[in-house]
Amino acid sequence: MGSKADRPVEVGEPAPDFELTANTGETWRLSDHRGSVVALLFYPGDETLVCTKQLCSVREHWEDYLQTKAVVIGVSPGSPEEHSAFSEHHQLPIQLLADEDRSVTELYGSHWLFPTFFMRSIVIVDAKGIVRTRRSMLRAFRPTDRSVLAAIYAARGDALYGAW
Repeated sequence: MGSKADRPVEVGEPAPDFELTANTGETWRLSDHRGSVVALLFYPGDETLVCTKQLCSVREHWEDYLQTKAVVIGVSPGSPEEHSAFSEHHQLPIQLLADEDRSVTELYGSHWLFPTFFMRSIVIVDAKGIVRTRRSMLRAFRPTDRSVLAAIYAARGDALYGAW
């Protein structure tokens, strides 16, 4: 079950809750992770050249991601079974969520000019549930792990400074 909206979520706004099925078969809800920074990696498709490179790069830098203490999740329109096969094939350490109707991708990753199937997006939600980073790019490009990690740490900093 996804979520529909008239416009994409913006930085500084509360992150709308959603639930999707993970490659493990479990239901994953954003609200279940309140209190943790969540990194949502929206990618166009399993077993495609750039997406595979992106997620394998996350695997190669997994220790760096673990050090952030963030919940790191992949989101794509494939089915849970397709995600499971993709994850097993590439030994991916992150859960992959099935956004089969693209409703969550539309909400979080849409671009004003291009349709979502041309795009990939990175969204970082802080521990209080506020969107801190939202970057969309054409599907032929991918974010560097360094830029994603920096955005995660920035979101952690926002939460820390808010506690002072």
